[in-house]
Amino acid sequence: MQIRNVAIIAHVDHGKTTLVDQLLRQSGAFREHQQVAERALDRNDLERERGITILAKCTSVVWQDTRINIVDTPGHADFGGEVERILAMVDGAIVLVDAAEGVLPQTKFVVGKALARGLKPIVVVNKVDRGDARPDEVHTEVFDLFAALGATDEQLDFPMLYASGRQGWADTGLEGPRQDLSAMFDLVLRHVPPPAVDPDAPFAMVATILDYDNYLGRVLTGRLEQGRAKLNMPVRVLRADGSAVETGRLTKLLSFRGLDRVPVEEAEAGDIIAVAGLSEATVPDTIGAPDLQAPLPANPIDPPTLSMTFRINDGPLGGREGKKVTSRQIRDRLFREAEGNVAIKVTDSPESEAFEVAGRGELQLGVLIEQMRREGFELTIGRPRVLTRANAETGEREEPMEEVLVDVDEPFSGVVVEKISRRRGELQDMRPSGGGKVRLTFRMPSRGLIGYHGEFLTDTRGSGVMNRLFAGFGPWRGPIEGRRNGSLISNADGEAVQYALFSLQERGALFVNPGDKVYVGMIIGEHSRDNDLDVNPIKEKKLTNIRAAGKDEALLLTPPRRMSLEQAIAYVEDDELVEVAPSAIRLRKRHLDPHERKRADRRGENEAA
Repeated sequence: MQIRNVAIIAHVDHGKTTLVDQLLRQSGAFREHQQVAERALDRNDLERERGITILAKCTSVVWQDTRINIVDTPGHADFGGEVERILAMVDGAIVLVDAAEGVLPQTKFVVGKALARGLKPIVVVNKVDRGDARPDEVHTEVFDLFAALGATDEQLDFPMLYASGRQGWADTGLEGPRQDLSAMFDLVLRHVPPPAVDPDAPFAMVATILDYDNYLGRVLTGRLEQGRAKLNMPVRVLRADGSAVETGRLTKLLSFRGLDRVPVEEAEAGDIIAVAGLSEATVPDTIGAPDLQAPLPANPIDPPTLSMTFRINDGPLGGREGKKVTSRQIRDRLFREAEGNVAIKVTDSPESEAFEVAGRGELQLGVLIEQMRREGFELTIGRPRVLTRANAETGEREEPMEEVLVDVDEPFSGVVVEKISRRRGELQDMRPSGGGKVRLTFRMPSRGLIGYHGEFLTDTRGSGVMNRLFAGFGPWRGPIEGRRNGSLISNADGEAVQYALFSLQERGALFVNPGDKVYVGMIIGEHSRDNDLDVNPIKEKKLTNIRAAGKDEALLLTPPRRMSLEQAIAYVEDDELVEVAPSAIRLRKRHLDPHERKRADRRGENEAA
């Protein structure tokens, strides 16, 4: 049977996973009347809740006696490391572009990576059934993008399809029959070349995805680059520098059939397979026959740009909820994550019982923290910091920069430009995008975006859309203003009381409800001024014959501000931490004791870098 390997790449929320659902249905991968969840490839709870793809996944369909291996990739820039690895496994790419939103930053990122690998993409303008669709303009935008990214003449001559992934059709023209996806299947068979592999050479494959199975243990997925893989065959694992890692046997050989991984006895060159039985091999090692002398080439991955400190939870409420609270358990979990996710780097921190975790962005690290929280971990997280470097020629300090694309209603464009300018952003382009909206393009330091998204949504009344993309390193832009308000800090341990909170709410916005546990050094609200204020949230009303307890019912409290994990991480300052437990997210000062905080301030420990 012939093989085609193709990746579906696009900006976040442009419909990749929904389209794969329809490809699976129409190819007969699902039985008639089989109940399958919407966005079937998004199996992870977090993916379903957030509506985004976090982990790349493989599936396969059969069309006209050809097996098409399809890889669904993440669309968010924070998970770009997944996309880069996946493109090494495929010979073609379907680039999905929203017919209304057009080319966005992540589209540029994934297309640039695909073109650099020499792939000849198929462009699909998706969601043409939207009321605000502009398919012809988007076609022009895509062509301009390919040209700007240095595409060859052959790559510029890309085939086009117009589609609706949700309705399950794709046609070569806008006035097509709109019946099914057969035009897309046929185009993949015609346009995507079969894998260029050597079936007679010794067996070799590069591990591209690592995951864990409750029954099989460590499972490594990749494309079989040469030779044949057979069940129980002896293998040797080589690192990129040629050093041997381990020897072992392929105790399980799996091939992709629809949504399932099915055991097979043998696999041929060009197919995407998963293997089990190796204890040390990881991404991007080469797994090969015992006589393999040199590793296969593997793609370098863009470096991490953001770092956070993961610490044990040493607060007064630590250890009451989580089952995994020790530094050893946290360390093992983090290093296991770094083993399979090449975009994350973990190092031991100079601080005791703490670890530095570097990644691509707040969302990527936020997803890792949320996964650990659901697994029963308790930990505290420091404010995100950007990773700087020295320029190789001049020695000047450089920091990561981002290209930021903002779509806002025209009345809000002024405040967005002002706020981003304060955060050292430079406006590079401003143009109307239809429907009373303006598209603004900025180049700004990654530092400036930390903690800005919530403020951006407030300033645009929730109607603004902001997309960002790592755009390399640039000269250090100097200090950037942080949060303007101080914190309301508890000076007592116990449970918050309605009477005390009622008198405190005129001081600023509160984060806690009556009955919530509080402790000395915990942040219970945002001060209306720029300084921190120690307050007593457990102060009871002194009762007398005249002042009865029942009169508290008349005290009306403003509902507290509840933050998501990402909002909390973006909110804290350098002298503050986010306390993460399975059922709660709290904010606290790094030094709980007020006298120790004052001493740290005098020593300058809490000043931002």
